[in-house]
Amino acid sequence: MKNVFEKMQEENAEQKKAFFLQKFHGLSYKGKVAHARAVAREFRDEAYEKGYNVHVSVGGLDSITLAYFLREDLGFHDVDLISCSGLEDRSIQYVHKLMGVTRLYPARHTCGPNKGKCWTKQEILQEFGFPVLSKEIAGKISLLENPSESNKTVRHAIITGETGEYGGFQKNSRMKLSNRWLKIFGGYENENEGTHYGKPENFLVSDKCCYYLKEKPCDDWAKEHHSVPYLGLMASEGGRRAKSLMMHGCNYWGESTIRSCPFAIFKRQELLQLALDLNVPVPEIYGTIERKPDGTLYTTKTQRTGCSMCGFGIHLEKRPHRFDQLRESNPKQWDYWMNKCCKDPDGTPYGWGRVLDYIGVEWGELINAGQISGQMSIYDFIEKPE
Repeated sequence: MKNVFEKMQEENAEQKKAFFLQKFHGLSYKGKVAHARAVAREFRDEAYEKGYNVHVSVGGLDSITLAYFLREDLGFHDVDLISCSGLEDRSIQYVHKLMGVTRLYPARHTCGPNKGKCWTKQEILQEFGFPVLSKEIAGKISLLENPSESNKTVRHAIITGETGEYGGFQKNSRMKLSNRWLKIFGGYENENEGTHYGKPENFLVSDKCCYYLKEKPCDDWAKEHHSVPYLGLMASEGGRRAKSLMMHGCNYWGESTIRSCPFAIFKRQELLQLALDLNVPVPEIYGTIERKPDGTLYTTKTQRTGCSMCGFGIHLEKRPHRFDQLRESNPKQWDYWMNKCCKDPDGTPYGWGRVLDYIGVEWGELINAGQISGQMSIYDFIEKPE
């Protein structure tokens, strides 16, 4: 079996990364737009040649801009637009409706008393755990929470950084959780590793929200319509997305994954400039796109959005953070999600408040109520199909 380094060498990973970064740093805005046009055309042509349809999985401003780019700039009016819109802010849903986006619903239960019904956010939080810190970190913590013989080597790497044969027998790999999170989440492996880390006793962490609420519905739709996606992902967002984009490029035709990311080499500034150039309708949650005296573009309200009530990145936000804004815009929903969305085995209600307390993120009432600015319209309850 080839280890990860041998596979990377075989796939020319370092050369691909260098070539990607050359375009990322070296191309001008106009050069990147021209590159995006070429990438999008190439993907569509190859898709049609192989008998596929094409679609855009639409969410926030990035993918809304992508949809306008494909339809208005390139004239690809045959590109379908799909989205699990019910998870987005109401202002984003409004723009989706104007665009004629096909609305999808979360995955359905396949067994149990709720068989055939859509998963809800609160059911996923109760069953699997809370999406907090980042998708990558949450996935690692979830593995620690659910030990098995098959993930034994990975769990050891998460605690120690030491990989097995497949990982090239590294001693300090990036698989290891940072010390900050090991101290409070590494305790699941204390007995195996001889460590003395902590672990939460009354809530779970998971990265499965995205799968049940967004990824599976979009994948199921794509299979049903024999369609492959355009995605509004950019390497400048960092994380696993950046690694994947640098390794596989803007267009990727893999055995299990097919996708096109025309904006992969874009920086945030270039995305906002393209949105202005295309007169893209900016959802109210972002405010408007403005320019600072130094020329930097920014949105006057939220800079980034995602599924409402997602906790990824909350530890990096300054107050007023997303949950503070929810408290200002909808106190009843805030109380439900912070204090009542889940229940302990004995029936005691709890919510995001317990999780934020554990990771050290403040969420109580701000001393100065005037600190809340730019109200958000949050639509947290998923509308189910009739």
